[in-house]
Amino acid sequence: MHEIASLDRSRRTDSLGELAPRAAKTAWIVGGAGLALAVLSAVFFDDGWRHFNYSYLVNYAFYLSISLGALSFVALQHATRAGWSVTFRRLNEILAANMPLMAILFIPLALSLFLPAAAPYVWANPDLAEHSPLVQHKQPFLNVPFFLLRSAIYLGLWIWMARFFFTRSIRQDVSGDPELTVQMERFSGPIILLFALTTTFASFDWLMSVEPEWFSSIYGVYYYGGATVGGLAAAILAAMAAQRAGYAAQSITTEHYHDMGKLLFAFVVFWGYIAFSQYMLIWYANIPEETTWYLDRQSSAWLPASIALLLGHLFIPFLGMISREVKRRKVLLGFWCVWLLAFHWLDMFYLVMPSFASDRFPLGLIDLGLLVGLGGLYVGGLLRTAANVALVPTKDPRLPEALAFENL
Repeated sequence: MHEIASLDRSRRTDSLGELAPRAAKTAWIVGGAGLALAVLSAVFFDDGWRHFNYSYLVNYAFYLSISLGALSFVALQHATRAGWSVTFRRLNEILAANMPLMAILFIPLALSLFLPAAAPYVWANPDLAEHSPLVQHKQPFLNVPFFLLRSAIYLGLWIWMARFFFTRSIRQDVSGDPELTVQMERFSGPIILLFALTTTFASFDWLMSVEPEWFSSIYGVYYYGGATVGGLAAAILAAMAAQRAGYAAQSITTEHYHDMGKLLFAFVVFWGYIAFSQYMLIWYANIPEETTWYLDRQSSAWLPASIALLLGHLFIPFLGMISREVKRRKVLLGFWCVWLLAFHWLDMFYLVMPSFASDRFPLGLIDLGLLVGLGGLYVGGLLRTAANVALVPTKDPRLPEALAFENL
C-alpha cells in the first residue's frame, strides 16, 4: 500500500498535462508537412494520384494495425485476469483509443472509390471488373455501398471496444470501484470474438481485395500477427519515451519490459509461422489463381523485399531477441522495437504495392510523405488522448500485483 500511495503522490504517473498539447501541436505540424509533400509529389509525378491512393492504404493499414494490436492486448489482459501487465495497460488503452482518428483517416480511402481510375480497388472500376468473371461473381460482396457499410461497422465496433475499456479504466482512477474491473473482464471474451471477426473481414476488404481474384483464408490471421507485433513494439517504445520524460519511472520496471519483450518475441515467431503456412500451402497446391500473388512478389523487382521480410521480420529478430538479457535492457529492446516496426511497415508495403507496380519497387517521396504525414497525425492524436489521464491505472485492484511482479 505504501508503494501505491507513493505512486499517487508522484507526478510521474500523472497525465502529461501541459506537455501534451505542445507536443501534439508539433506532431500535427510535422504530419501536415508530410501530407503536403505527398500531395505535391502526387501532382507532379506521372500516375501520382494512383500511387498516392495505394500508398495511403499501406500507411493507413500500418497505423491502424498498431491500435488494433493494442486493443487486442487490453482485451486479452482482462480476459486472463492478468496482474503483471496493469502498469503497462494504460499505454495500450491510449493507443487503442486512437480509433476515432483512424475512422476519420479512412475517409480518403472511401472517397477514392468514387474515382475508380485511381482507386486501389480494381473491383470498384466497372470497366476493369467486366473483364474478370471471378470479380463479377464477387460483386454482390465487392461493391461500393456494401464495402462502405461494412467498413463503417468495423470502425464503429472498434471505437466502441476501445472506448469500453478506456472509459471504465479512467473512471476507476477516480472511484477505485473494483466492479469496473469485473465488467471489463466479463465483456472481454465476447469482445475478443468480435475483434477477431471484424479484423479478419476488414483485412479481407481493405487489403486482400486489392487483388480480388486472389484469396487466402489465413490472410486475416496474418494481418493480426503483424498488428500484434506492431502494437507491442509501439507500446514498449511509448513506455520508454514516457520514462525518459520523467513519467511512470516507479511503476514500469525491468520485469515488465522483460514480459513485454517475451510477448513481442512470441508474436515474431507467430507471424513467421502464419507467413510460412500461407506460402507453403499455396506453393504445394500450385493452383494458378492462387500462385499469381506470390509470383509477382518473387519477380526481380520484389524478390529483395520478400527476402528482406524473411530475414528482417523473422530470422534476424528471432536470433537477436532470444536472449533473456536483451529483453531486460531498454536500449537493446528499444532497438528491436524500432527494427520490427520498420519491417512491419515493409510488410504492409509488400501486401499492397505489387498490385500498383509489379515490375518495380515504387518507393518514393509519396510513400515517405504519407508515412510521416499519417504518423504525425497519429502521434498527435495519442498525445491529445494522454493529456488528461494518468499513464498508470493508479486504483486498479491488481496494481499491487503488478508493482510486486518479478520474473523467475
